Amino acid sequence: MNASARTWFPIRLDPRARPFLLVFGVRPGNAWVRLERDRLEASFGFSRARIPLGDVVRWDITGPYRWWRALGIRAALTRPEITYGGSTRGGVGLHLRRPVRIAGIQVRHFYVTVVDLEGLGRALAARGIEGEDLRG
Repeated sequence: MNASARTWFPIRLDPRARPFLLVFGVRPGNAWVRLERDRLEASFGFSRARIPLGDVVRWDITGPYRWWRALGIRAALTRPEITYGGSTRGGVGLHLRRPVRIAGIQVRHFYVTVVDLEGLGRALAARGIEGEDLRG
C-alpha cells in the first residue's frame, strides 16, 4: 500500500504528556485521524470531529510547537481554531471553507499532531486537496 492510500493515522502521544492528556480522556488507541471517501474523522479522548473533505480548502504542516500551544484540546482565543495535540513535534493544519463545530466551538482551522505528518499530507493531496510543508 502506498502512503497516499493510507486512511488511518494515530495521533502522536509524547510519553511525558500522557498523564496530562488523561484529563481529556486520551489514551493510546483513542487518539487518531481517519480519512474516509468524503470526510475526515478524528478522535481525541472524549472529543470527536467530523469534517467534510469538500470543506477543506488546503492543508499545511507546521511545528515544532511550544508545549502550551500543542498539548490537549487547545482552542485559540484570537482565531477560530482548535488542536487535538499529543505532541510538540509538529502538526497538520486543515483550513476550512466554512466553520465546523468541534468540541462545542465553531472553527475554521483544525490541527492534529499525527505520527506521520507527511503521510497525512500525501493522503490529503491524493484526494485533490492542496497543501505544503511549512517547516524550515
